[in-house]
Amino acid sequence: MRYSGFRVAWEGLTGNGGWRPVWRDPAPKPAYDTLVIGGGGHGLSTAYYLARNHGLSDVAVLEKGGLGLGSVGRNTTIVRANYLLPGNSEFYSHSLKLWEGLERELNFNVMHSQRGLINLFHSDGQRDAFARRGNAMVNQGDDAVLLDREGVRELLPYLDFGQTRFPIYGGLLHPRGGTARHDAVAWGYARAADARGVDLIQNCEVTGIDIEGGRVRGVQTTRGPIRARRVAIVVAGRSSQVAAMAGLRLPIESHVLQAFVTEGLKPCIDHVISFGMGHFYISQSDKGGLVFGGDLDFYASYAARGNLPMVEHVMEAGMTLMPMIGRARLLRSWGGIMDMSPDGSPIIDKTPVEGLFLDCGWNYGGFKAVPASGWCLAHLMATGEPHPVAARYRLDRFATGHVIDEEGTGSQHNLH
Repeated sequence: MRYSGFRVAWEGLTGNGGWRPVWRDPAPKPAYDTLVIGGGGHGLSTAYYLARNHGLSDVAVLEKGGLGLGSVGRNTTIVRANYLLPGNSEFYSHSLKLWEGLERELNFNVMHSQRGLINLFHSDGQRDAFARRGNAMVNQGDDAVLLDREGVRELLPYLDFGQTRFPIYGGLLHPRGGTARHDAVAWGYARAADARGVDLIQNCEVTGIDIEGGRVRGVQTTRGPIRARRVAIVVAGRSSQVAAMAGLRLPIESHVLQAFVTEGLKPCIDHVISFGMGHFYISQSDKGGLVFGGDLDFYASYAARGNLPMVEHVMEAGMTLMPMIGRARLLRSWGGIMDMSPDGSPIIDKTPVEGLFLDCGWNYGGFKAVPASGWCLAHLMATGEPHPVAARYRLDRFATGHVIDEEGTGSQHNLH
């Protein structure tokens, strides 16, 4: 079923009785050519591009719960390509280009809004750093505009420019940055993958990975064994746990990142704003709620909930930047499990087990990477060779020293 404005109008006038299920709910087959463990944004996009780009339709996505109920639905929805270092820069540039054509590609409204992202800076040193980053973005083919204090004030007059602790010197504007609707992205990829013959198997938890002679042979699940000659682990914060089933120890720590949303308000914030000194970022959703977040909770956990001290820290940062939000009522908060790598950059690579692939280490950057992550992992699985824009995301870089430390904070997972 294709969606269109005419179809929406017709169904509204005829009682909405003509809609069909968006995807099938098949029982797992005994064997597939390819299995993708994880039914989040990255897993679903991988399955879609395996079918779309490489003609592989004997594919199943295994999800222990419901599709899109993990980290893809527990984030602050930011889409950007404002990276500095080679390896990250070309990858996220590729992802942004895919985002820009995604709704037409999937025939699904993912509510991609290129409202612009502004990273504020608060010192001469930060200005120099953001000028360098902006030049790197422009050289990559993306967009960046360095704003002085008055340029920021013209766009964001409601910020507290009079604060003395973190004075606003200016900002780096990324006009093509913005937001998208997180669950719609998962649903769009799920629908498109299903239409190309991919089986989306929900409530099917993987409990073991079968390996014979150094090669993957399939998986054990709560719905029975499933054989396959290729298996991808795409489970975000659960990466270490699932990889351990194959005897692998990953350089990943899982941390909780909280996010918050207020009651619906009239439109007041037109951009995505990042306040680096307070580690606070905020935007306004299509429903009017202010969506914002801050630092990790700074202790390893698999619990999708946060702690009160970090709630207080985020609220303090928000009030420091824009006191006007102090009267808004906080409706809810949630926690997403982040798979934090030692250098803050992801891993898309083969594992030492033949036929077993890995996609993890997304830190804060998992949502905006959804299209390119699936594109590149599908390419690796289908061809055996890394895609050029993801060639540096090797698993062995932590042993060889070829790290991609975007923030320059060293090998501490929680600092990225």
